[in-house]
Amino acid sequence: MEAEKQRRREAVDLAFDNYARHFTHSCQGEGWRRLVERVVRLHLEPVLRKKPLPSITRADIVSVLDQMPEEQVANRRNVFAVMRRLFRWAISRGDLDRSPMEGMETPPPVRPRDRWLSDKELRMIWHATPECHPCFGPIVRLLILTGQRREEVCGMHWQELDRAERLWTLPGRRTKNREFNTIPLNELAMIELDRLAGGGKWPRKGRVFATASGAGFTGYHKGKMKLDSAIEEAEGEPLPPWRLHDLRRTLATNFQRLGVRFEVTEAVLNHVSGSRAGVAGVYQRHDWKDEKRNALNAWNKHLVCVLRDATTTTAVDSR
Repeated sequence: MEAEKQRRREAVDLAFDNYARHFTHSCQGEGWRRLVERVVRLHLEPVLRKKPLPSITRADIVSVLDQMPEEQVANRRNVFAVMRRLFRWAISRGDLDRSPMEGMETPPPVRPRDRWLSDKELRMIWHATPECHPCFGPIVRLLILTGQRREEVCGMHWQELDRAERLWTLPGRRTKNREFNTIPLNELAMIELDRLAGGGKWPRKGRVFATASGAGFTGYHKGKMKLDSAIEEAEGEPLPPWRLHDLRRTLATNFQRLGVRFEVTEAVLNHVSGSRAGVAGVYQRHDWKDEKRNALNAWNKHLVCVLRDATTTTAVDSR
């Protein structure tokens, strides 16, 4: 009888697809949960399907990784990390005695990127955004203006925004490091949000970037392709390869050009490293609120100049 109950449990509760769904629901942090959902759907379920968790072997793990092109370095590391976390979670719950990934080497790290956008490239991107999806264009502009991560901007809710204080409070559950962050909204960001709200009164709740169905916007790939096509059509040649995350590095680089202190840049980007790690992070609790606002206002002033060129005298709204 016990053996039969165990077989039924393995066939249903511990079937990989069911178990992975349970694991996904347990994940903390919106960005991490979305990554897990994507990895499970695209890479794990097609290979492991309903295989009982205790029956999954190292050969199965290798099979999952072998399905992915070697040049997808970051993706391979993400898939490896999700699988490792899933099996550790199963062990912590007593559903598995040991992980089939014990002793496996982590895929090699991604080579650090150093791409950042020049002023001219920023202007080209900004002027091409009106050709994009009604959500994607404003998302790109707010990525430029705030320096926050893609998922953080795309998942923005009106209840996180305070128009009177000109402040965006990003809760820890939506950040990569689970630390909340406050982002002062500069003039161009305020203009962008007023436009999205349809006026000077912002909604009290709901997604800022919602599709017709009410779901959050996820069409990054198509949006980026459309943006690149619009730039190429306008300029007669494509922009050198770039990613949305490069906009974050661009803000940090320009902060350096503008003389912003390193600690302030770290605070704007919500980085817990360097000056904010270890003992300093425990005892030095200054929030840099005023300094962050000054830095983002200086960035706003720089962008206003950048976005006005010889042929465009009304490149941005002004107040």
